[in-house]
Amino acid sequence: MSNARQTQTFIGAIVLAAAASATYAGVLSHELHPYYGLAVLALAAATSRMKAKLPGIDGNMSVNLPFLLTAAVSLSAVETVVIAAVCTVVQCWPKREAKFNPEQLLFNISMMSLASSMASRVFHSAWLPSAGSTSAVAGLILATATLFLGQTVPVATVIGLSEGKSIASTWWKLAQLSFPYYVLSAGVTSLMQSVSHHIGWEAALAVFPVMYGIHRSYRLYFAGMARAAETTQLAKVASVGR
Repeated sequence: MSNARQTQTFIGAIVLAAAASATYAGVLSHELHPYYGLAVLALAAATSRMKAKLPGIDGNMSVNLPFLLTAAVSLSAVETVVIAAVCTVVQCWPKREAKFNPEQLLFNISMMSLASSMASRVFHSAWLPSAGSTSAVAGLILATATLFLGQTVPVATVIGLSEGKSIASTWWKLAQLSFPYYVLSAGVTSLMQSVSHHIGWEAALAVFPVMYGIHRSYRLYFAGMARAAETTQLAKVASVGR
């Protein structure tokens, strides 16, 4: 089977899994949180356009993760899926001069919807309340890990299949670049949950300026890494040419 056929087959599997997961989330009994949900959606969508180009990989990292985690742990599964899907459209919608790629958009929406739905189901699993006072912490850690694997593994697989690279090495490189951000996002989400519990969810949404600062820091950091890699490559070419 060719790389293109393998890539299309994998994307189709992700789309089907996301559709099944979204359907399951829709039929669950759940309590909707319209005002909180709309506020999280607005902030998640706004931060979805704050992207940093990952050096050495054909992909971007958005800083909307704390709001997606907040949706997974605080809202219903169906609200979480809707927020993830809308934010992915906002994040991936091409700029005016860029070419629209419907297959890539469909994959990204399906991947994010599936990962967010799984994170929500993990956090709200029936066995977590039996963990006592540590259930919220354990749930947030597991939800973060689920989002981490649910996003990085499919992306690495598509890159590996389409470009003929090792999926394992591609995932490892992607994981090294993004794992610190997932840890940071879990901390921000935990802070938002604590503030929401003691003061109110409106105060917790003031974390938006923090995410803007993180976005600027990551853009500068990744840009520096890209320049360093380019300088090293030019030095190697120059030394070979001597």
